Amino acid sequence: MFHRMKALQIAAPILILTAALFGQTPPADAPAEPGRGGRGAGRGGRGAGGGTPVSALVSPDVHPDRTVTFRFRAPQATEVQLVGEIMQGKGPHAMTKDEAGIWSTTIGPVPPEIWIYNFRVQGVDVTDPSNPSVKPTPPGQAMSSFVEVPGDTPAFYDSRPVPHGEVRMAMYESKSMGVTRWVWIYTPPNYDTGRARYPVLYLLHGNGEAQNGWVMNGRANIILDNLIADRKAQPMIVVMPQGHALQGAGVGPVVRIPGETGMFSPRFPKDLLEEVIPMMEHGYRVIADADHRAIAGLSMGGGQALSIGLAHPELFHYVLGFSAAVGGTFLPMDAVLNPLYANPAAANSKFRLVWISVGRQDFLFGADQQLAKALTEHGIKNTYRETEGAHVWSVWRNNLNETAPMLFTAAKR
Repeated sequence: MFHRMKALQIAAPILILTAALFGQTPPADAPAEPGRGGRGAGRGGRGAGGGTPVSALVSPDVHPDRTVTFRFRAPQATEVQLVGEIMQGKGPHAMTKDEAGIWSTTIGPVPPEIWIYNFRVQGVDVTDPSNPSVKPTPPGQAMSSFVEVPGDTPAFYDSRPVPHGEVRMAMYESKSMGVTRWVWIYTPPNYDTGRARYPVLYLLHGNGEAQNGWVMNGRANIILDNLIADRKAQPMIVVMPQGHALQGAGVGPVVRIPGETGMFSPRFPKDLLEEVIPMMEHGYRVIADADHRAIAGLSMGGGQALSIGLAHPELFHYVLGFSAAVGGTFLPMDAVLNPLYANPAAANSKFRLVWISVGRQDFLFGADQQLAKALTEHGIKNTYRETEGAHVWSVWRNNLNETAPMLFTAAKR
């Protein structure tokens, strides 16, 4: 039993506590301040986070030369730093406070990309209260803000005036987990007006994220919209489940699942295979065979995708791991790989694509490289791709954009 809710626009969580503590909205009689939005005020550069209330500071403020100004009102704070991916490995960057209690700094020029950042206020990382672009996380993880620094032309992850798919939220009762959970589902353009059946990509998020990660952080829906419009990828349904053993947010009193202490939940494969997939094949117009079923994921989700997909060639003929957390202290793969090694010809006859990719600066580089090498040495066909980049979303967006056109090419209908 599950419930569906169309979500053309899904609001990201807002860190209300931060605004309350540090007073981002000044008193009504306060004088005008630098970087304040409002009537007649500049809208900032592209990516500046327009549409904020008139009382908000303009932060981030992306300038035409790709420098970026950040502002944060904290008159009682004694130290505020800018931290996160935006610093490109340089560490915390000190901000300065003016007479109005506004901390600010300008950095760059910054390369075109979507960057993650936080303000570190006396040792505590908080989001930018003036910026509506927030990176959602599950309980126990710090939230962050996004800023997009544009290039000279729109990026592959930027929305264009093309037909758009929809992102839906489906709620289901998970027998494997014993709780109510959410799954997010991308349906391609014109899904509701036609009768066609579609292949399905099961797309898994990373550790410290949730089922909304590939949309809110990765812009998977926009990437697919653009690829489909350009006829580079087949129209497909994308299913994004919660990879952690957690109750869905906002469904009732909090229920915690006992015995779940590690990154990889032993309950998740059963939840996916016995509940999510049957739910999709019962409630959506999908083509229910292995040639039209793919599984992919990043980091933790990459490990889950490889372990589940390679263990079930009867279910998935496309198996992809992006910066997959495998081997070592992460997900052991021997029990999955040994049956494939025993009969590589049988495995190769079923899998259409086994993909492993990782950034050269990623801490998982060695493990993923070794996995691809081991598959090759044992006669298992695979595609291994090294790129520049660390363990970051800029790598994974590119991974999806590159691999989505490769899916379901062996059995077009």
